[in-house]
Amino acid sequence: MPPAGGSAEAVENLLPLALSRPHDAIASARTVLAAAPATVEASIAHQAWGIGLRQLGDVPTAVRELRTALRLAEQSGRSEREADVLATLGATLGRAGRSREGLARLDRAVQLSRGALTGRVLLRRADVLLVLGRHREALDDLRSAISRLRRSGDQVWEARSRNYRGFIQLALGGTKRADADFAVAEKLYAATGQEFEYAEARQNRGLVAYSRGDLPAALRYLDEAGRRFAAVGVVWPDLAIDRCGVLLAAGLGAEAVAEMDQALGAFGGPATKRGELWFAAATAALAAGDAAGARERAERARRLFSAQRREWWAVRSAMVVLEARYRSGERGEALLRQVSSVARRLDALGASEASAAHLLAGRLALDVGRIRAADRQLELAGRHSKDAPPIARSAAWLGKALRAEARGEVRSMLSACARGLDALDEHRLTMGATELRALATGQGAELAELALRDALRRDDARRLLLWGERWRATALGVPPVRPPDDEQLVAELAALRDVVRRLDAAPDPLLDKERRRLEKAVRDRALRAAGGSLERTTRFDISELIEALGRTVLIELIEIAGTLHAVLVKDGNLTRHEVGPLATAALEVERSRFRLRRLAHARPTGGRTAGPGGSPVAQDGSWDVAPGGPDGGRPAAPGGGSPGSSGGGRGTSYTSSPGPSLEVLGERLAAAILGPARGLIGDRPVVVVPPGRLQALPWGMVVGDRAVNVVPSAAAWLRARRLRPPTDRRVVLVSGPGLSAGRAEVMRLAEQYPDATVLANGDATAEKVLRALDGAWIAHIAAHGTFRSDSPLFSSLRLDDGPLTVYDFERLRRAPYRMVLSSCDSGLAKPVGADELLGLSSSLIPLGAAGILASVVPVNDPATAPLMLALHENLRDGQSLAEAFATARRDARGDPVADAAGGSFVALGA
Repeated sequence: MPPAGGSAEAVENLLPLALSRPHDAIASARTVLAAAPATVEASIAHQAWGIGLRQLGDVPTAVRELRTALRLAEQSGRSEREADVLATLGATLGRAGRSREGLARLDRAVQLSRGALTGRVLLRRADVLLVLGRHREALDDLRSAISRLRRSGDQVWEARSRNYRGFIQLALGGTKRADADFAVAEKLYAATGQEFEYAEARQNRGLVAYSRGDLPAALRYLDEAGRRFAAVGVVWPDLAIDRCGVLLAAGLGAEAVAEMDQALGAFGGPATKRGELWFAAATAALAAGDAAGARERAERARRLFSAQRREWWAVRSAMVVLEARYRSGERGEALLRQVSSVARRLDALGASEASAAHLLAGRLALDVGRIRAADRQLELAGRHSKDAPPIARSAAWLGKALRAEARGEVRSMLSACARGLDALDEHRLTMGATELRALATGQGAELAELALRDALRRDDARRLLLWGERWRATALGVPPVRPPDDEQLVAELAALRDVVRRLDAAPDPLLDKERRRLEKAVRDRALRAAGGSLERTTRFDISELIEALGRTVLIELIEIAGTLHAVLVKDGNLTRHEVGPLATAALEVERSRFRLRRLAHARPTGGRTAGPGGSPVAQDGSWDVAPGGPDGGRPAAPGGGSPGSSGGGRGTSYTSSPGPSLEVLGERLAAAILGPARGLIGDRPVVVVPPGRLQALPWGMVVGDRAVNVVPSAAAWLRARRLRPPTDRRVVLVSGPGLSAGRAEVMRLAEQYPDATVLANGDATAEKVLRALDGAWIAHIAAHGTFRSDSPLFSSLRLDDGPLTVYDFERLRRAPYRMVLSSCDSGLAKPVGADELLGLSSSLIPLGAAGILASVVPVNDPATAPLMLALHENLRDGQSLAEAFATARRDARGDPVADAAGGSFVALGA
């Protein structure tokens, strides 16, 4: 900080300080001015004060300070001082939306300046041209500026010029040139101590990573930039805009909306930046499915940009409005004309949205039967550079696929679909987080459906299976990239467990706030994880599947345009069977889950007899349901459940009226889910591949007493079959707190496995359980379970020190070969992306679990225990997990409660 009344050189230091540490610069300027300095020094102090205010978002006051600085500069008679202030004032006016006045000031500054000063002025004029979207003119100014500043040795201003040039190169698609400029700027800022601008350069490196499709790297750069901005006391709206773009590319629409709502609520800066915030908020709302909200936000942005004469931004905003109208169901010639016009303007402006605009125009032309217009628009949409990021290439291939389909060129259409999905494979594999990989598949759904519709038209079951597998459960084919020794992650998860454990004991708003903070920290760390190998996964081979199945029958259920189709693979033959509307099947699933829950927790109201295992059997068919008794059904969450959990809370009881039996429920489900395919199964073992919306189905009720494995894809079943059990045959038994029946279950199992590792009675802590589970042969966990539909990777099992979440399981080097989760809803998962699943049991599949037994409805602990003991006896006899459980269920026949409890579980994997 320069001393009051210091030298001109010390006062000059205020100007770089204003951009690096604006609060300090304003304080120093006040000190200088309090000492009644000479005219030149006073002009510099007011200029620095104005720059600092501008950086902090107070543009009107900044303009007043800069006008004072200009008046003093004119009084000094120094043309270079006047030129410098004119340039700062012009740039500030331009950023405030007064571009005509700003450019006039800057043009005058160029005339008054010489040498390195001209370079500084040209940079500021380029800034205003950039705001206006006049990229080529801005590039010309910056080339000249960099040349002048490099010759004069002005490192700070050379860095600024390179930073701006990099940003423009990026907007024009030149990612390599942009990154080179940002890298040089970064080094120059670091060498000269420009903290704020160094943060901005890191932010821009994040933009390059985003443009290349490396979203985890982009998030890491932006997070670092945010910390650096905070360190110098600056709230930087551009950071929120950039984060919004990255979140949208990652498929996190709701998070992007929240980011922009927060940024708009906190913003008090210039109208130019407010327009950009509204534009980003509109794109976020559109991605989140809020077409009306997107249209309203985009209209506000468009009006602001039009008033500011910012054509590049105004046209892009107009495109969001049109897209929102299309998403709301509007069609027709009028909309087609408007979209086509905007697409042409976007082309002329070099905007990246031009391809999406042509794609929309092509769709609209097809809708109204304008085949030639559609052909031309889709041809334009299919253009892309080989250096374009994977998402952009995939969108271009979609345009080519739609064009080929309209032309009847089936081979070209299928080739384009395959190439587009290949590009998305590349995009997906750059990500380390399971969540991002799963969400990324949604961008390929239309490409996959084009190919599926063709296979359906041909009635070609083989093609239907191949394309069904091409983009199904691919996120589960690659383990998440999470270093098991990430100390920060381990610490955050431990803190989260402690907070949740204390919340379970006594609700506390402050603790709940800390829980949310810790969950966000854990999730953010996961999203930033970089991907692993870019090698593509092994292609699905039907011949290998047929050989592996042997006598087993595989049924893969595929949804096409809302209708469910079953592909049956039996004895080497593939057949297709139309089942019916998926909505009907999904409704039947919910009905069966509801009824099964009631039956599983039934208690007779009349005379009672003891069934196998001591379970009471009703004589009159009516049942008291007590899901929360001392040893009743495990609640989805202690104290009434976490957000998104399902299942009854403790203490709930009600009387059930007679309803359909399990056999009747099974017949109804089979008709709705399998249709005619069920009659072709015979008495054989079955592998079922359901769509995501049907994963929470009690499949044992549908296919009867035969062994059934449920898998997210046929490829996942093949991978599970290839796994070999560990040689040491280590068994791990875990009993969580609050389950007396579960503890008895584990103690009885310990008698069957005398060498097992038993963790119970306070020893079942997260770190001990994870160490024991890693690479085990069989693991059996009896613990309360919670499924979090709002955030499925925080689904958990409750241990002695708190919840063991999916993020904890993902720290395993290898999941247990076989795992039994005798807890509520442990088999549930949330469908995301194209047909991916996120949940507790699904997370274990890519980590090396060959087979998992888990429940899809709340279970009855006392009725479940005998089934679990019988299951393990059968496993020790050499049966597979599905066979062992099917045998245990058959042996328990005659006890309605045990039947219902058995129907609550599914065997996942092989």
